[in-house]
Amino acid sequence: MYSAVRTHDYDYPESEMDERESLYFDTISLADSEAAAAAAAHRKSLSQSRNTIYHSAVDLANDETRNSLRLGTGAAAEHAALAWQPGYRQSTALEHLNGGGGGGGDQTDAVIAAQMLALHNGRNHLPTGIGVGGHTGTAGGTGSGGGDDETYRRFDDGKRSVDFVLAYNGEDQVEDHRHKRDIFEANLQREGLQLEHNKVQRVHFIKIHAPFEVLYRYAEILKIKVPLKPIPGQDQIFDEAAPAFKTCFTRMCRSLFSSVQLNTELFPEREPRIHLEFSRRYLELYDTEHPNFFDDSTRYSIINFILQRQHFLEGEETADNLGIEKLVQDGIYTCAYTLHDKADRDRLLKEWASITKWKNLQPLDQIKDYFGAKVALYFAWLGFYTQMLIPISVFGLLCFLYGFVTWSSDPISREICEDSGTIMCPQCDRSCDYWRLNETCTSSKFNYLIDNNMTVVFALAMAIWSVTYLEFWKRYSAGLVHRWGLTGFTHHVEHPRPQYLAKISRSRRLAGKTQGGTTLDPDVPFWSIKFLPNFTSYSIMVLFICISVIAIAGIIIYRMAQRASHSILGSENSMTFKVMILPMTAGIIDLIVISLLDLVYSNLAVRLTNYEYCRTQTEYDESLTIKNYVFQFVNYYSSLFYIAFLKGKFVGYPAKYNRVLGFRQEECNPGGCLMELCMQLVIIMAGKQAVNAIVEMLIPYLMRTIKELIYRHGWYKSHKEQRLVPYNQFTEDYNLLPAENNSLYVEYLEMVVQFGFITLFSLAFPLAPLLALLNNVIEVRLDAIKMLRFLRRPVGMRARDIGVWYNIMTVVTRIAVASSAMIIAFSTNLIPKIVYAASSGDRELNGYLNFTLAYFNTKDFQVQPLLGGSQYVNETECRYTEFRNAPTDDHPYKRPMIYWKILTGRLAFIVIYQNIINMLQGVLRWAVPDVSGRLLKRIKRENFLLREHIIEYEKQHAMLQAQTAVQNQSQSQPNKSQESSVLRQRHAGGGDEDATSFV
Repeated sequence: MYSAVRTHDYDYPESEMDERESLYFDTISLADSEAAAAAAAHRKSLSQSRNTIYHSAVDLANDETRNSLRLGTGAAAEHAALAWQPGYRQSTALEHLNGGGGGGGDQTDAVIAAQMLALHNGRNHLPTGIGVGGHTGTAGGTGSGGGDDETYRRFDDGKRSVDFVLAYNGEDQVEDHRHKRDIFEANLQREGLQLEHNKVQRVHFIKIHAPFEVLYRYAEILKIKVPLKPIPGQDQIFDEAAPAFKTCFTRMCRSLFSSVQLNTELFPEREPRIHLEFSRRYLELYDTEHPNFFDDSTRYSIINFILQRQHFLEGEETADNLGIEKLVQDGIYTCAYTLHDKADRDRLLKEWASITKWKNLQPLDQIKDYFGAKVALYFAWLGFYTQMLIPISVFGLLCFLYGFVTWSSDPISREICEDSGTIMCPQCDRSCDYWRLNETCTSSKFNYLIDNNMTVVFALAMAIWSVTYLEFWKRYSAGLVHRWGLTGFTHHVEHPRPQYLAKISRSRRLAGKTQGGTTLDPDVPFWSIKFLPNFTSYSIMVLFICISVIAIAGIIIYRMAQRASHSILGSENSMTFKVMILPMTAGIIDLIVISLLDLVYSNLAVRLTNYEYCRTQTEYDESLTIKNYVFQFVNYYSSLFYIAFLKGKFVGYPAKYNRVLGFRQEECNPGGCLMELCMQLVIIMAGKQAVNAIVEMLIPYLMRTIKELIYRHGWYKSHKEQRLVPYNQFTEDYNLLPAENNSLYVEYLEMVVQFGFITLFSLAFPLAPLLALLNNVIEVRLDAIKMLRFLRRPVGMRARDIGVWYNIMTVVTRIAVASSAMIIAFSTNLIPKIVYAASSGDRELNGYLNFTLAYFNTKDFQVQPLLGGSQYVNETECRYTEFRNAPTDDHPYKRPMIYWKILTGRLAFIVIYQNIINMLQGVLRWAVPDVSGRLLKRIKRENFLLREHIIEYEKQHAMLQAQTAVQNQSQSQPNKSQESSVLRQRHAGGGDEDATSFV
């Protein structure tokens, strides 16, 4: 029995059926003779749904052929178990359509549809990925397809590779859409691209292939550098550029770190080559046989450049009607994407995008070939940053262990724990009771773990590390960029964005600078045109920053209100509430507010940047990055800055508290605020990383799983939601998530925000670099898995650095110096200890605790506490953490001279510390050049050798032309002499004839 998934309202006779339908019925007849009879009976209704033929439900009872085509339950379970294995490729027909034994009907349909497609293409076997028992074909080479099917990622001729794919809804009957597609595709063919249509399923595909003539032409336009043939003398340059100790030291390192090295059989080491901007004039000089002469990412970027600049209206060729992005936005095409390569993809999944390979080096050259230089530089930077975290993580761990080892030697926590008679003033106006100082014994001990003698040493090491990391990254990236032939590439080489040209064409003020509908990329004046969009964009950014600050202020008010009233979280007088519950709940609320504001502003920032006049993609990315990061900086760090610099600094004293909205400001514990800063840092930093992991990995995985369940059990609402049968590479990749141009922005932002956490505030938690290291080791592999498994292959883009992110980290490093100085000066006990020891001569700090606590007469309370049945109802004196005179002094509750000495010491420390650190950082920046001397020498020698080689080539070419001209001239001389002799003979003979005739 056959039941069509959908039918149409129109009808047409059997004689009008096309060849595809006949092939389908012939295919079904191969499966069963009864099926042939059923097909003949229902041919008319089935022909109406030829575009969704793969969704037909086949019921062939007691048929051995059908049973042999179904996938068993055991095999399905095996596929489900392999879903997260490194070498597993999820996007095959069987895996999409049947994850268990219950989907046999869909399974059979997929196989029968695949057989029909195979017959349609003149083959008698199944396409790769669809087979009996769930077995898939083996991988082919680059561009050779994915298995035994020669058209897996090639044209139907089996020779031309599919370099790009356009997809659109085959049921789209809008005449305007069809007309625009026809014009657009015709323009692509005029550019030299070769197109082939695939209209077998509901979604129609247009396969695009770029022949070498097109690649040559646009490689010259885009100034793409490609490898040259070996030049005489280059081996000497390469040998001299290598370190002199390479032979000995390299062997020793490889033996020590053999477990982290790449598999040289799968990822062979690249031979160094000299690169030159492509020019068809020097075609003979280039190594066109080199496997990476035009790698996949280069081909895809050229085709994408062509697609972005083709018009789809005749006679109205303006910037408003060009580019594939505009067509996709208008729904004329559903998507445009490049194809994954099964062989390279499986190799990278197995050896790179695998958690089990967490300690291995990354195959950066292969990543560059597969994804392009921009993506490869991100992974290179992330790997380098992760490796640089190792030494500072070890040092932070040692500093933390020092606190444990010397735990019992801290005089402050020892005095607090041994003190049983000191009564502290209430921490709120009416509802709080007096409390004893020894209740903070535990918190003071934990506070010593991060506020000890190693605090300043760790801050100094972190400041030196941050600059060292940035300087050595520049050196490392310079070597990578040179190896990839991108030295000298700048954003000035980039062509204008189509969206930028469209904005110019719509501007009335720039109308005079366009001629004949063609935009000449004029210089857009800033004050008259650019100022208003930029001002509006950044004004809204400032507005959201204010909203973020207000949200943080609201959380602070919440904390004040909790202390001022009977807490719903427990007894506000308990140490659990003061030290743990209140800071943790405030931190969790802060994280939720931060995440919500981040989600709203991220979408708004894209709209604001689209409103601006960003000429190139680099300018667009930098503008979007700056707006987003400035907001994220305030959003993520404001609560931490409050705890570090403001909390407990302007509280006042019991007789005159400073209030906000009627609430008393929060006080720090007697041991300081560093403990709370540490807790807030851990909650926000770890929580953000957990949220990002869920958003990046779990949600795409769940979406894919839900879609497969919906399809398998027939839960879809309409035929528009039905999935395709993935029988080749472009149908498999169609179901993946799209790769956006700024997809790396989220990845960079996550890591740079983390860099800010560990440089700005790791002083409060020395283990923060270790947490970042553990996260990044997994993050590298998770990002790789996401890009290879869940996303379509991005278009390769050139880049010579990580862009504006480096400048952002440089600014954060400078801010971190001031931040560390202020945290040490105002949030630790370093300066008060030094002043106390110098003024009292007590080097052991035995009386330091009493020195930091002031006296208060309870009758002087501004608001008398409601003690009720408290045991402290008759107390006449309490203590509080401040430097103020006693109530019996001539100037009660005023600042003593020691306070001003401490304040002077704090300010002096900030100035001295910043100057010392800035001087050391400046020396490091000067001592570590951006490009190593060895590489700089190599670049100069390569350029000289390249110029000499071109000069020699021009000489030989000129000599060859001269020789050719001489040969042509010498060949023409005998011809001319022969012609002159013939003329003379004719002239002599002609005279005799004339004489004879006259006679």
